[in-house]
Amino acid sequence: MAALLTVSAAGAGVYSPPEGCKLQMTVQNRGCTVAQHYVCASDEPGDQHVIYYDDQGPSYHSHIDAETRWLESNDLDTGLTDLLMPDAADDASFSTLLKTGRDDFDFVTESNSGERLRHIGEDRLTGETVEIDGVPLELTEFRLRTFAADGQLLIDSRGQQFINREHGRFYGGTEHSEDWTGEVTDDNDSPVTFAFPGDAGFASTEPLFDCEMQMVTFRPRRQIGAS
Repeated sequence: MAALLTVSAAGAGVYSPPEGCKLQMTVQNRGCTVAQHYVCASDEPGDQHVIYYDDQGPSYHSHIDAETRWLESNDLDTGLTDLLMPDAADDASFSTLLKTGRDDFDFVTESNSGERLRHIGEDRLTGETVEIDGVPLELTEFRLRTFAADGQLLIDSRGQQFINREHGRFYGGTEHSEDWTGEVTDDNDSPVTFAFPGDAGFASTEPLFDCEMQMVTFRPRRQIGAS
């Protein structure tokens, strides 16, 4: 991640992926974020990375596999890293979602601070389709509950997201969540534009949408599908 941060910061508004990696698309989202999606030659086939920029710079990195399992996520503001633990009770499965219209998951992540979190939930295709900036998307509904190691419910979230079968991943949408203190949060990080190589806005690190309204910290859910 140190190399990633050095390369990104040096870009001055234009993102360059780490050495050995290729930028595939740039997605402008609601909620004042822009996402850089890239793949790396050293990864397993189907693995993908995304790094999010807000109006202060790079904020979050995620690495998923072909089944959209959350292999690794990094909070670039705090330095907190979460890794997927082996032997999940029920791994997230993008292929199951596409085949059956529903996928349940139950897995554990561990952070570099030693905290273990259990994530239990489901994704479901609604049967609805939309097109955003020329990209066909299918709508999903999700429920996600995150528990501490002692079983305490920390966050209960539900909402709507998007998938693209060809891209093999989830995109953000609307989310309603409540934490253990009773604090309620409503977010919308739906995609607005997609830029591919040669398109205007490709590799741009400047978020364009809702930045004047952004009053809370961005907390991406996937990029975990559990993307």
